[in-house]
Amino acid sequence: MSRATFRDPRLWLVAGALLLVLGAMLVPRIKLTRDVYDVVAVVDITTSMNTRDMTVGGEKTSRLQAAKFALRDTLSKLPCGSRLGLGIFTERRTFLLFNPVEVCENFAAIDGAIAMLDWRMAWEGDSYVSKGLYSALDIAHSLKADLIFITDGHELPPLPFSGLAPFDGKPGDVGGLIVGDGGRKFARLLKYDEDGREIGTYGAQDVPQENRSGPPPPDAASRPGYHPKWAPFGNAVVNNKEHLAVVREAYLKQLASVTGLTYAYLGDDYNLVPAFEAAAHGRPLLVATDVSAVPGSLALVLLLALYGLGAYLALKSFVSSSSTSSKGAY
Repeated sequence: MSRATFRDPRLWLVAGALLLVLGAMLVPRIKLTRDVYDVVAVVDITTSMNTRDMTVGGEKTSRLQAAKFALRDTLSKLPCGSRLGLGIFTERRTFLLFNPVEVCENFAAIDGAIAMLDWRMAWEGDSYVSKGLYSALDIAHSLKADLIFITDGHELPPLPFSGLAPFDGKPGDVGGLIVGDGGRKFARLLKYDEDGREIGTYGAQDVPQENRSGPPPPDAASRPGYHPKWAPFGNAVVNNKEHLAVVREAYLKQLASVTGLTYAYLGDDYNLVPAFEAAAHGRPLLVATDVSAVPGSLALVLLLALYGLGAYLALKSFVSSSSTSSKGAY
């Protein structure tokens, strides 16, 4: 092999690419620490979650279907080593379907469980959102996990005039998200018969428009028909739009503030992972990481440089020969 051959950069590019390919094949996995997450995901399955004011794949769908889509997307993006448990909320408490399990080894099972969530799993029709959230926080805390709680925030019956029930836990002990699910414009609340068939929508008089348990509001004495004993709330017909469905963002933000969680709106992209990772407590995990892509990528760069150099030299030779031919013609 001549000295000119050794001075040819193409030889060194080929040799370098070959060595890098061998390195990619032989390099061992290295130990790296990364954050993984333990999370309990809870979905509101009360009737208002059947409202079809969300969009998935360009088609109108229910809030419950949007919540399931978002959770399945979250499952696919959580790093291996993370653990996810699943629960449902209805009436006044959260029911845990299964404890957090590793997301990669159990991906198909978890994904299938999320896909099978249905509003008919509800055991009562009421929707005490704050109590359901507090119940979910208790469960997550007992499992040393964070929380994703997806709801439209529609309390039924409405909160009493005394306001939100106190939170007994420590704010921030459990990290994670309260996710607002639903349109920001009022929509009709769907009505179903005893067999689960859709039979229309609720009117203003079909649902309680205010909570008349506990002490009356401060303005009770000024209400028509007020009597301190027989009619402490008055007898006026009240319409607080409780028969209409809309995501109750102000209320959900209040719940987030009280519990130390972070509020996030489901939005159009359904990607909850960035917001969750920012609000959750990561768990460091030492994992064996495949780094063969690094030398493999460098080998590809050298091969591209080789072909680029070859094309350049060929073009240079062509231009030079064309110039010589042109001079000989004269």
